Parts: sequence; structure tokens; C-alpha cells
Amino acid sequence: MTLLVISPDYASHLLPLATLATAWRDAGDDVVVASGPATTSIVRSFGFRGTELRLGRGSNPGTIRAEEQPAGEDDSLRGFFDATRLGMVETLDYQASQRTTDLLWRPVETASAVLAVIEKVRPDAVIVDHLAFTARLALQAAGVAHADVVLGHPTALPIADEVYGFPASWPTAFSPDREGLDRLRLRCEAVRDRFTGQWNDALAVLDPSASPSNDAFAEHGDILLFNYPGQLHDPARTALLPTHAFLGSAVRDEPADPEVDAWLAGGGAPIVYVSFGSFLSVRADVLARIAKALKGLDVRVALAVGSADRRELGELPESWLVREFLPQVTLLEHAALTVTHGGNNSVTEAATAGVPMLVLPFSTDQFAGAEAIESQGYGAALDPNTASVDAFRSAAESLLADTEIGARCRLLSDELRAMPGRDRARAALSA
Repeated sequence: MTLLVISPDYASHLLPLATLATAWRDAGDDVVVASGPATTSIVRSFGFRGTELRLGRGSNPGTIRAEEQPAGEDDSLRGFFDATRLGMVETLDYQASQRTTDLLWRPVETASAVLAVIEKVRPDAVIVDHLAFTARLALQAAGVAHADVVLGHPTALPIADEVYGFPASWPTAFSPDREGLDRLRLRCEAVRDRFTGQWNDALAVLDPSASPSNDAFAEHGDILLFNYPGQLHDPARTALLPTHAFLGSAVRDEPADPEVDAWLAGGGAPIVYVSFGSFLSVRADVLARIAKALKGLDVRVALAVGSADRRELGELPESWLVREFLPQVTLLEHAALTVTHGGNNSVTEAATAGVPMLVLPFSTDQFAGAEAIESQGYGAALDPNTASVDAFRSAAESLLADTEIGARCRLLSDELRAMPGRDRARAALSA
């Protein structure tokens, strides 16, 4: 059989989708990935066939920088980075303001390109990123059955009275004012209605007989898959979800890295792995406070600096492993603690490795994810903009010493490893 994977041109999106597809590859099936040119090397590294498909303006081969983005996307990205320095509500408000330009890019033209790929590849099964709205619009209009993978906290698919982009929950370290939250919800409702109007306009062109959507953000595929551990999700909300499957995680294999292997073999104090992913590593000011906090502890630190300006981080111990990019899965297998922005890959990979998390959420569903980790007892959460060096140090010390959280994380790891996400995904599609 032939499996088609449709992904935006972002490494952070393609990596988990490609990992899921390895279940088909290893079973001898043909896997074709439709994505943009920035992630071509990732497609090849998995041994898949690729076909080019642009789903948006931006791209990200692993570390994103505004100056490397096309005109328009660069300013949008700078605006986002600036908003993260102001706080939760301001960041979510800015992201809402950009939503109709970055999620439904050239809908009719792009949808036609998606259907051309379907015609060319003629797949037996299709997996598509939930945030690839234009691709899902095309598949829905053409009646092409597909599996829809939510790569994020499950609130990325709103249910009941939820509004896309408005946080369903957040950690106790955040205390947004009610007036600001009310304004944000109104903004998100207006964006939802405008976005749904754009969706319906495109749908009417692609399939004039189709019924219009009431909320395009609540649309989903024939098979709904959450790349997220069900153990971290509120059971009451789980009961309200459409028919679905929790995959747990999609943890990829990483090639050997001699420098990292040698550093790990050095032994010594517990390892703390620090990374803010491909986007938020630009927040060198927060990384600098984290580094200063950890320098006061008896730990070994692996720090992925990403796009951060190294000059802002100050002098770092020579014993630390510091690079722009580090093999996250490998290092989490040896870590006693991870300091993270709370992105989906970081959370699910840490959960699979059984590592407690200190989460510093900046945007989107990271707030809901951080709240879940905090309330379910798998780590702690702080506000990256307001937490002091002492607060970071105290939280790290507490998590490193907390045997109860450590035991809970190891139990979760055992449950997630018992049946990997890729096998759950193939079973769901086979059923």
C-alpha cells in the first residue's frame, strides 16, 4: 500500500508525522511525504519518497530565524517574538491577529495543489497535520478519507463552548486580568468567524454542494489522532471529544552523535537538558536567567541555544554541552530534568523518557499543556517573563529532589513505551 503524509514545511511538524509513518515503512509499505523544500533532507533521512507541496508562506528546517523567512512572514515572526516579551494575553492576541493569513494560505490555489498530489500519488491512506487547514479543506471537499493528527495539546481542537486561540487553562504562575481575557476572547471569536467565512468561501468553490461550517477550527478528519498522552488530559474533556485515539508520543530515532556520546560518557552530576525549540530559542534573555540559575547547582547541563544570541547568555561552564542544535531524544534518555517551553515534541518526548519537566510556556497551547503537567504532577511551570533566577533555581532543585514526581514520570514512561505512538496510529488506520 501507499501512505501519503501531508505536512507544513516545518521540521517540528514533519518529525512526529514522519515518525508515525515509519510503522508503514517498516511493514514494507511505500511512504510519500508532501511538504516544502526546507524539510527535504528530513524526508530523505527517513527513507521516504518526497513530493513538493507548499502549504504556507513560512518554513523551518530546524531552527527558525526571521531574516530567513520570505517578505511578510519575517515581519510577522518578529511581531510574534516581540509579543512573547509582553505576556500571555498579549502573545495570544497577536497570534490571533495573524491567524487568517498563516493558517488558510491561498486556499483555493493550495487546495488544488493538494488534490493534484492526491491524483499523482494515488494513496491508499492519508495522514495530514491538523494545522494544515487548507490541505484538510481540500481533502474534505473532494471526499478523500484521511487521518487528522493533532500535534499539540488537545485544546488545539475546540469543543463545546471553547474558542480556538483562547486558553482553556493556564498554570498558577500566570495571573491575567479579567478585562484582558475578555478582550482576548472577543478577538478570538471575531477571528473564528472571519476564518470560518474564508473556509466556507473556498469550500463553495471546491464543492458547491457542501454544507458550510459553523466553526472551521472545529472541523476534523475522518480519523482523529492526538499525538499526546491521554494520561495528561482531563478525563472530563476527554469524554466530550469526537471519536479519537491518543497516540501518546511519536519519538523518533536519532543518529549517533560522537560529541554527545562522549559528553554523556563523562558521567558525574545529574543532567539537565534545556531547550526552547526551533522558535522560542530566540528568547536569549530567558535562557540567560536559566543558565545563571543552573550554574549554582551541582548538575551537568546540555543547552540547545537555537537562534539565541550567544553573547546574551554570559560565560557558560566549559563542562556544559552547548550547541545550536542537540539530539533531544538522546539527551532526554539520560536527563534528570528538562527545562522546556512546552512544545508538543518536547513534552511528549520527555514524557516517554520519564523526565520531570520545568515548563516555561510562551504561546498557543503551551499554556494548557504546562497546566496539565503541573496539575497532574509531572513537573512545574513558571512564567518565563517574570520568574527570577532564584525562582528558576528553586524550581529546578525541587524537581530534582522530588522522588514522588520522579516515580510518576517513570510510570508514565513505561505506559507510553508499551505501545509506541506509531503503532497506535497504524492500528487506528487499519481498524
